[in-house]
Amino acid sequence: MERKMKTLIMAAGLGILSLNAYSADWLVSNQGSRINFISIKKGDIAEVHHFTQVSGQLSDAGAFSLSIPLNSVVTNVEIRDQRMKEILFETAQYPSVELTASLDGQAIDKASVGTIMSMSVDAKVSLHGKTQTLPVMVSVAKVAGDKLMVASEAPLVVNAGDFGLTPGVEKLREIAGLPAISKAVPVSFVLTLMR
Repeated sequence: MERKMKTLIMAAGLGILSLNAYSADWLVSNQGSRINFISIKKGDIAEVHHFTQVSGQLSDAGAFSLSIPLNSVVTNVEIRDQRMKEILFETAQYPSVELTASLDGQAIDKASVGTIMSMSVDAKVSLHGKTQTLPVMVSVAKVAGDKLMVASEAPLVVNAGDFGLTPGVEKLREIAGLPAISKAVPVSFVLTLMR
């Protein structure tokens, strides 16, 4: 009888542990994720930039959050990186971009490995002290039981004026001696989430 009780307790404990592992949040992998944006100057010169740091999570219920430290911007020109941090993003006051959204957690949970789902998402983006809701189309791929990939289906166009960034863009334009820098910035992303 005592042996059966120990076996029952052990089985219950393992069941609880596996349930906890199954219901754990999905975490954004910094190494497996990439967020790019394109700047356009002089009318037709486009350059691709990115951020080296990103963190976030997706709950089983579908609540998604993402944080991008703006000091991790990389443009491949050191002085431009510094100017973007200090003049455009003003990272001392506004250190990060924060994004929240709701995904279909049940569909993701029920999807078999290899499934790719298209989802329309209203993303709440907080940048430079301003918050806007932007529509985003994403593809969600269940790569493995413990791995998701979430990617933009089309670039998300961020308008500098919507986030109070126009004065910073103009100051950068003046410093660089450029006739124009576009205030509409296409952003694309591929995020890897693990659990």
